[in-house]
Amino acid sequence: MAKTPTQPGSPAARAAQAIAAVEPAKAASSKANAPAEKVRLFSRYRSWFNGKVGRPTATYYWIIGTTVTLTLIGRMTVLSASTAETISEGKDPYELFIRESQFAVGGLILMFILSCVPPRVLRKLGWPLLILALVLLALIFSPLGIDINGNLNWLALGPVTFQPSEAAKLALAIWIGAVLSLKGTLVRQFVHVLLPVGAGGAAVLGLILGGKDLGTAIIVGMMILSGLMFAGVRKWLLGLALVAAAIVAIVFSAMSSNRTGRFASWLGDCSEPGACDQYLNGVYALASGGWFGVGLGQSRQKWSWIPEAHNDFIFAIIGEEFGLLGTLVILALYAVMAFAIFRIINTRNEPFSRIVCGMILTWIIGQAVVNIAVVVGLLPVIGVPLPLISYGGTALVMVLAAIGVVLSFSRTEPESTLKTS
Repeated sequence: MAKTPTQPGSPAARAAQAIAAVEPAKAASSKANAPAEKVRLFSRYRSWFNGKVGRPTATYYWIIGTTVTLTLIGRMTVLSASTAETISEGKDPYELFIRESQFAVGGLILMFILSCVPPRVLRKLGWPLLILALVLLALIFSPLGIDINGNLNWLALGPVTFQPSEAAKLALAIWIGAVLSLKGTLVRQFVHVLLPVGAGGAAVLGLILGGKDLGTAIIVGMMILSGLMFAGVRKWLLGLALVAAAIVAIVFSAMSSNRTGRFASWLGDCSEPGACDQYLNGVYALASGGWFGVGLGQSRQKWSWIPEAHNDFIFAIIGEEFGLLGTLVILALYAVMAFAIFRIINTRNEPFSRIVCGMILTWIIGQAVVNIAVVVGLLPVIGVPLPLISYGGTALVMVLAAIGVVLSFSRTEPESTLKTS
């Protein structure tokens, strides 16, 4: 039977018009609510994720911000500082930058993964990590070890080349934190400091010094001293450890003509050809930068005047290209990071977090202070990179991993007003 057309103005026509008007309104409403639904879905997922790994605190974001900023500045400066040498050698000027950027991406991913690992899991990894670090350090004395510039501190496992001493820093921090946190008040007794912390620390330092890497050994020694301090050992034990470390450093410096030459040039003895070139050209770079620098990529000292400008003396290139203002920005970023990490230490009443974060703080900020002091001439050249900025894949990845460990304490423990004892 044929359907009769709806007459205009009839009740059926008015109903059809109402339905036609409602349908677009429903469609428009559903489209408008789609972003809100996505926001609610993301909020539910974030709440679920934070419930599993812990809710980030304000300190967490301060550390993330400074870390990413320093890493980006470092990759930009490495590109600027390394192109001079690679061009002069006929290589791809972007080779080092691309390789370092890959390490940076991998390190940031590792940092995020470790930031989600609960501290109780990290504590259980203390002994396995130390044993693995000792094995890797011992392997540098095998045919797998590589001697670079007189230091036997590189290991080649197939296509992978890395510095086991950088990994040993993080392993030592977690292990010492795990051991000393279990001892409680026994850390005030000499025998409980000597065994096993003293023996384990001495083993790591001995293997590093066996490879003639005095610079890394100094940083590791500083980390061990800070770990003992944050654990609350007696002051006379800290003093004894400090004297022993100073004696070892002096003896190993005296055993190397290269190190004694560096010390003599730092004191002003430039009689040997080229003895003071690196230090003097670093100072020239800082001086020529003025207040605002000569501009990104415009450094003159990187053109073979400063050896390894993209590595240990990269702070001089920053000073030349970005001026005093650029160097102050770098110092401010390290200061904010130090404050944020110390805030984690000061708001946790659990020894494991205090010791681990304290040792990592000493590692990153202490190494930065040493590197900058070398560049400005306050210390002799000892060959340690500027954390997160200097070229070096192993160092970059391990520093980012260490920051991930610090972040894990920031997300898994609530903010508090507890003070360290």
